[in-house]
Amino acid sequence: MKKVFLFAKMFLINILLYSQTGELKITVVDEITQETLPFVSVTISNNSTISKSLQTNIDGVVVFKDLRKDTFEVKAIILGYNSRIVRGVFIEEKKTKFLEIKMKSDPNGIKEIVITNYCVPIVDADSKAQKTITRESYQSMAAKNPSNVVSQVVGVFQRDDNSSLSIKGGRSEPSTKVFIDGLRIIGGSGGYKQESEEYKSIIENDFQKVSRNPLSTFSIDVDRASYSNVRRIVNDGFLPPIDAVRIEEMINYFEYDYPTPVNEQPFSINMEYSICPWNIKNKLVLIGLQGKKIENEKLPANNLVFLIDVSGSMSSPDKLPLLKTALEMLIENLRPIDNVAIVVYAGAAGEILPSTSASKKNKILEAINNLNAGGSTAGGQGIELAYKIAKRNFINNGNNRVILATDGDFNVGVSSDEELIKLIEEKRNQDIFLSVLGFGTGNLKDSKMEQLANKGNGNYAYIDNLLEAKKVLVKEMGSTLFTIAKDVKIQVEFNPSIVKSYRLVGYENRKLNDEDFNDDTKDAGEIGAGHTVTALYEIVTTNEIENDNKVDSLKYQNQVATNYQNLNELLTIKFRYKEPIGKKSKLITQTLNNSMLTFENASENFKFSSMVAAFGQNLRVSKYKGNLSYKEIVQALKQSKGLDQEGYRAELIRLVETTEIIDKKTASSR
Repeated sequence: MKKVFLFAKMFLINILLYSQTGELKITVVDEITQETLPFVSVTISNNSTISKSLQTNIDGVVVFKDLRKDTFEVKAIILGYNSRIVRGVFIEEKKTKFLEIKMKSDPNGIKEIVITNYCVPIVDADSKAQKTITRESYQSMAAKNPSNVVSQVVGVFQRDDNSSLSIKGGRSEPSTKVFIDGLRIIGGSGGYKQESEEYKSIIENDFQKVSRNPLSTFSIDVDRASYSNVRRIVNDGFLPPIDAVRIEEMINYFEYDYPTPVNEQPFSINMEYSICPWNIKNKLVLIGLQGKKIENEKLPANNLVFLIDVSGSMSSPDKLPLLKTALEMLIENLRPIDNVAIVVYAGAAGEILPSTSASKKNKILEAINNLNAGGSTAGGQGIELAYKIAKRNFINNGNNRVILATDGDFNVGVSSDEELIKLIEEKRNQDIFLSVLGFGTGNLKDSKMEQLANKGNGNYAYIDNLLEAKKVLVKEMGSTLFTIAKDVKIQVEFNPSIVKSYRLVGYENRKLNDEDFNDDTKDAGEIGAGHTVTALYEIVTTNEIENDNKVDSLKYQNQVATNYQNLNELLTIKFRYKEPIGKKSKLITQTLNNSMLTFENASENFKFSSMVAAFGQNLRVSKYKGNLSYKEIVQALKQSKGLDQEGYRAELIRLVETTEIIDKKTASSR
């Protein structure tokens, strides 16, 4: 009995001691970029015998639990940064102490130990202020909007006029993450902030009258970065900036079931004509191209030069660590005939791997694994060196390409964007192409990265997770790396007897002058092996009433556009393209008959692509978006998603559903 009593007593003492402990939550960040640093070795010790060591997680955070009331010293060490020691960190009972350690980059290794004393913050951000609202308490609330839910949490101040919330001292910036049913809803009292992200302004295409503008000319586009970037923002719980939404890139993110090309043509041409789903008074024309599919083993030899940004802004987990894993996946799928070189740029540019056969995978992977972020950005110098190496190892009739991987922060190097573009265009004419892979958040220079890829006869992809990396660099390696047709231009002539006006959906950054179509010196888009390209035109037919009062009637022009009365042809479409290393374009001409399908009888290609366009128009708050709701878009997507073996279309459906929730909650919290 005495032993049992002694055991119970010791058990109670241990419980009492345990309940009197505190914890220390440490976040380690780069001093310059403020990006979190994963895998930092952190050691805490006191004046007695306690000494514990842990590593920060992928988010740069480490938590030391069950600490007795005492004063501790904290030491942080990671290769590439000066060590940091913080003294005088006092742990209290039943409280969580928060500590941010800022580390200074040192590319040459650990040369200095920085010692500071702990400074008590003005606000004690104890984690006990966190609160979970249960489903039962949520159901009992009179008002179920996000502001009402968040206002129940400790540390939330609501103004008397109920106009805004302040969360733990946060104001307009997204400083606080709030989740409802797993969805991030509010950051501070504001919405998504671009920080230093840059997007090119898009002026939406308007309707053009056939009587005044019978021709529509544009360059094809196979970039897909906009969709994955929009997905990243929506998954963070925000509506994307309007200019981040490029509808043609959202449509072309998905593959379509077009027939493969026959004969010697590099792509097949497919057209369809039906009702416009977001405005049933109008019609919709689909133009779809299917690039020739080539097995990876049969692709020409690759001469690849990876130009990798290792500046300080690339240190966060969604940048350089994700990039390294993405490149490892690509390397595993290259062949012995392929060659790889690696150039890095930060404070200066340098070749860390000479052109090496992919048969030596271990050597290439070792070079990738040794990459570390730190320093400013000299993108221009890096590009010059990368092109020099690509030229030195040029493969005749091969795929000679520089692959730039960055968050887009070009702030040192070539003195101007004009010089950079001139360099890329010069190398493009020497058949060395440029592709761009974008990574990360908060610093994304989307507008510049898209422009560089366009001028370099390459493509631009944004990689937000490992699955996207696998999609771009493994599943679609052929289309990403190998061009089967370049400078592809489309010119559409509408039959004025049938079509009164038309509007190209998207492609605002790809429009060309009509005379550019026959000018072989004008740059245009490229199609990779297996790529599909889809474009949509919304049209108003001559039997529909349209507001013609925007422009006064012309005095000297014939008000009847033409005497051409062939009602069998809706339009004539012309394509120009060059061989990958060709200098003279080839012409293909095709007509679309005036034979309209009902929307129900239209193909899955037509239905699905039109719903992606409708979703994009809703995101852009387009004046032409019509009345198609998110629910109706989801329903139509479910009916037209087809086999969807990779699950990309199912993911889009979830994305639209998530956007609807965010849209409603954003509106209700205004």
